[in-house]
Amino acid sequence: MKKFATVLVIVVVLFVIVVLLGPFFIVYEGEQAVVTRFGAIVNATTDTGLHFKMPVIDNVVKYPKKILSWDGDAQRIPTKENQFIWVDTTARWKISDPALFYASVTTVNQGYARLDDVVDSSVRTIIAENFLREAVRNSNRIREITREVMGLEEAEAVETDDSISTEQLRQLTQTTQTYEQVDKGREQLSVEMYDTAQEVLETYGIELIDIIIRQIRYSEDLTASVYQRMIAERRQIAEAYRSFGEGVKSEWLGRLDNDQRRILSEAYARSEDIRGIADARAVNIYAEAYERDPEFFQFWRTTESYRTVLPNLPKTLTTDMDYFKYLYNMSGE
Repeated sequence: MKKFATVLVIVVVLFVIVVLLGPFFIVYEGEQAVVTRFGAIVNATTDTGLHFKMPVIDNVVKYPKKILSWDGDAQRIPTKENQFIWVDTTARWKISDPALFYASVTTVNQGYARLDDVVDSSVRTIIAENFLREAVRNSNRIREITREVMGLEEAEAVETDDSISTEQLRQLTQTTQTYEQVDKGREQLSVEMYDTAQEVLETYGIELIDIIIRQIRYSEDLTASVYQRMIAERRQIAEAYRSFGEGVKSEWLGRLDNDQRRILSEAYARSEDIRGIADARAVNIYAEAYERDPEFFQFWRTTESYRTVLPNLPKTLTTDMDYFKYLYNMSGE
């Protein structure tokens, strides 16, 4: 009986020691674990719950099972036409094979370092192999869009005459620029970056969910070129306005000149008609006056001539002529 009690005590003590040494470990939701023994992997599990390990000699390394995010630094990368742009990317990833991840990477921080190298390299490679338009644009819809500089309502407000039609103003306020054809686009480049990076990362037990180009911005030298192109486009539109305005101005000046000529012509014709009527009436009056008293009429006409002519003569050498006969007496004798 004593021997059995002794054995029982020893078993209980050993059990307590084993329990204290920790033969079990818990994998929580969102975790996965790798069990190593003297540095070698003996087990890997992605199942949640209570798991067994050899006390003392086994070590448990836990990794997150959830999807993680990676944010890269913006890179200054040349495109295929040697135009430099700044590319800022982000990615999502997770540990798909904890045993392989432990063997090749070991820690999550080192996993981020691997992502820095692999993803940055794939982004640089894909951007350098494609033209700038492929990275900046995602489709060819812009080639089908006609941008209006001024809306139709504002154009109709400018319309002041039937000669300036709304359609003319619409054509003036629209600008169509030729854009190059996009064969891939930004989304396709993201897919190519993903394929290139995933091919390498899967050897580390990492599953890459996606790579997204978060921002693309021009470098300073390229920005200046873009601004110059925008300025040239605005100048072209301004010249179109000026040309259209000069045409309308010429049309109005032509109309004003024609109206002026027409009004002056009509006024001159009217004045000549009135002058003719007045001259005819004056002749009739003179004729009637001459018939009533021819001598007085001749005297009056001569004196009126004196009033007009004599002030304009600086000197008179003689008055001994028939013209001055009324200077001596009213009868002209």
